Amino acid sequence: MREEPPPPVAAHPSAPSTTPPAEPARAPGWPADGARSATRAQRLALVFGVLAALIFALWTFSPILTPFVLAGCIAYFLDPVATVLARLGVSRALGAFLPTLGLAALCLLAGLLLYPLLIAQIGILIQRLPAYVAGIGLLVREALEAAQEAFGPEVVDAQLRDLAVRQAGAMVTFLGTAVGRLIGGGFALFNVFTLLIVTPVVAFYLLRDWPRIIARVDGWLPLRSAHTLRQLARDTDRVLSAWLRGQLLCCLLLGLFYAMGLQLVGLELGLMVGLMAGVLSFIPYVGSITGFAVAVLLAAAQFGTWEGVGLVVLVFVLGQMVEGYIIYPRLLGDRVELHAVWVIFALFAGGVAFGFLGVLLAVPMAAAVGVITRYWLRRYLESPLYLDPPRTGS
Repeated sequence: MREEPPPPVAAHPSAPSTTPPAEPARAPGWPADGARSATRAQRLALVFGVLAALIFALWTFSPILTPFVLAGCIAYFLDPVATVLARLGVSRALGAFLPTLGLAALCLLAGLLLYPLLIAQIGILIQRLPAYVAGIGLLVREALEAAQEAFGPEVVDAQLRDLAVRQAGAMVTFLGTAVGRLIGGGFALFNVFTLLIVTPVVAFYLLRDWPRIIARVDGWLPLRSAHTLRQLARDTDRVLSAWLRGQLLCCLLLGLFYAMGLQLVGLELGLMVGLMAGVLSFIPYVGSITGFAVAVLLAAAQFGTWEGVGLVVLVFVLGQMVEGYIIYPRLLGDRVELHAVWVIFALFAGGVAFGFLGVLLAVPMAAAVGVITRYWLRRYLESPLYLDPPRTGS
């Protein structure tokens, strides 16, 4: 009969183990010991490869990416609402569906109400454009005659006066024609099916799966740099959310204020000009300056008196006070770390490179570049490149 081998004796916890530790499991093709860390060249190749792939995808698919990027912006904007509903016990699918449906209904209602009014105002502009040109010419002529009486015919002569009157009339004609074409044909630039069907559907699915998408992307981060990348992403989200959501609310409030104010002072095209100024306020300073110039020009053409022009100027002065002392401090305040010049450059650069798609991507990219630049600036200020003492001798 064969003897059974004695059972193994358990080692004392304090006794040193003579068994060599098991090697960690390696993935197929994993390099041998001593070559397990990625090299600097591999990391740079990964970074530049990802950037090159993104740029190539944007360049290749830019004609069809607009509704998807717009849907991503909507999902990002509505994610806090869906998160609050999820905390209240509402399922994520229903919490994504309700805000998306509400925003789509609000946009549809605004389009149904505002588009006929804008078309009517375009009709008024086209119908009264000759009268506007004559009113502007009369006002400019009176101003130049007053200047001629004050400074003499040597400074302001009749030829200069006639030239200024003709140029002012040409400017009003060009402005009226351009605004009519822009608003009248604006909706023809977009595919109705894309705006009404594809964008809300894609926005709903993105909003429903937003936490899983973020978790999946987070799981793809390289472990060596995951902590730094997460911090940069949090900083970008903080800057972008503060600017984007605050700026959109500013545009809405300023558009309503300018439209109501210009209508109250009697400007016939006040609704169109006020809404245009509010929408363009998304670009810092551009909306207010453009709306002010157009409103003053139209007021001079319509009223033909400096009192009417003064009322329009008063509306924009009050609008700037409301924006500077009420809207901006309460909605944006010190949370925004995007300089106005940087935002303007990013919007124009994105528009030149990729059109409307570039405009949608401009602010997120500007926020990310700003955060990364500040991160590397902090690294530089803490590095020997900056801290090395100056040379004291030759």
